[in-house]
Amino acid sequence: MSAAGGLTRRRGGGRVAGADDNDDSRVSSPVSRNGSALDHRGPETSFTSAENGHKIAFDPRDISETEERSKQPKLTLMEEVLLLGLKDKQGYLSFWNENISYALRGCIVIELALRGRISMQKDSARRRFPLADRVIEVIDDTLTGEVLLDEALKMMKSSEKMSVNSWIDLMSGETWNLMKIGYQLKQVRERLAKGLVDKGVLRTEKRNFLLFDMATHPVADGGAKDDLNRRVRNICTNRTVILPPNTWLPEDSEYRYLRTVVMVCAAYAANVLENALVTMSHESRERAFAQVDELLAEYSQFPFARKAGGGQAIGANLAQAINEEVEKGSERELQMEVCARLTVTFPPFDKESSLT
Repeated sequence: MSAAGGLTRRRGGGRVAGADDNDDSRVSSPVSRNGSALDHRGPETSFTSAENGHKIAFDPRDISETEERSKQPKLTLMEEVLLLGLKDKQGYLSFWNENISYALRGCIVIELALRGRISMQKDSARRRFPLADRVIEVIDDTLTGEVLLDEALKMMKSSEKMSVNSWIDLMSGETWNLMKIGYQLKQVRERLAKGLVDKGVLRTEKRNFLLFDMATHPVADGGAKDDLNRRVRNICTNRTVILPPNTWLPEDSEYRYLRTVVMVCAAYAANVLENALVTMSHESRERAFAQVDELLAEYSQFPFARKAGGGQAIGANLAQAINEEVEKGSERELQMEVCARLTVTFPPFDKESSLT
């Protein structure tokens, strides 16, 4: 058979001798996590031997993603805050809560920082400026598997570098610039609720509200919310804070104590913290809110440290536990600065106001 009538190889199996190096028909090599091309041009699929002697194909990237997800808790910060605000049986948030939308966008940015996707810009000339005036940048564009996080990550990657406050405002739709209105993340609460449905925490029902029907999401698995309530009361009331591992917060999760502090501060800003404290007396709730005020003051700057003169009756071991977590990832200082900045970007609210 003549060469003209033969088949031309285009994928795998090596290259034809003498082929042009600039041939655009070849499949480009995959890009590693740090952005550099791999030295070899082998196939992306690997094989392992089974007991019967056959080969089983698998993608090595799937294993790396599984290892990373094993270090993350089962619920994101956004899902935890939303779950605290949801009415268990009715399956919807309070209609009078105006703070939760802004707080959820802040949790998206903080979650990306804790997962090592974004950080403060490494610029020595800007280190002397306040955290509010420093910009964040994407340092790892690997997808997380969470839809909202990946959507925000792609926007940050493709746009100009902006500060934390600017990103939260834009994702909340708080801008007069029509050119940036497309950065707004829409239907965040509904998408988070559907994600919790997929994880088996909530279920979907249809509820009639006078003239229209609305999808609601009552709690299907009370274990997740019970764990959240226990962690909130643990942080806000106990002298020694101990977070026992469970299904929702495994022992090998990264930043277990720091994540819990962030969740409590975000719930405080979203005006849903009181939902976890309803079984406590009025005096105990007042002490819990005072403890959250101290947490906001202590973790609004990096390096984190307990402020002199603060109350020592609650969470005496919390600062040491968080410092140990931070020391394990000492190279992630810029990500911790993002978290510190976010603890003071949440809008304040009147804790004396009653929740409906």
